Amino acid sequence: MIKARVTVTLKNGVLDPQGKAIEGALGALGFDGVGHVRQGKVFDLELQTDDRTKAESDLKAMCDKLLANTVIEDYSIHIA
Repeated sequence: MIKARVTVTLKNGVLDPQGKAIEGALGALGFDGVGHVRQGKVFDLELQTDDRTKAESDLKAMCDKLLANTVIEDYSIHIA
């Protein structure tokens, strides 16, 4: 079994209103000096294989087809 983490974030230049709201809320809570907050998604997956090459290929396909909107989002894959 292979464990993997996929992190999906908005591409640079894409407006992130949720990140901006979080940034404002942190300031309102007294956390000064916090800026350029970007929010994203994290997926932890377990794949029933020991083939790392196949796992990486499958994970990329999962991201391209479902987990990330590749028009506006980037993703990174970490296999443990």
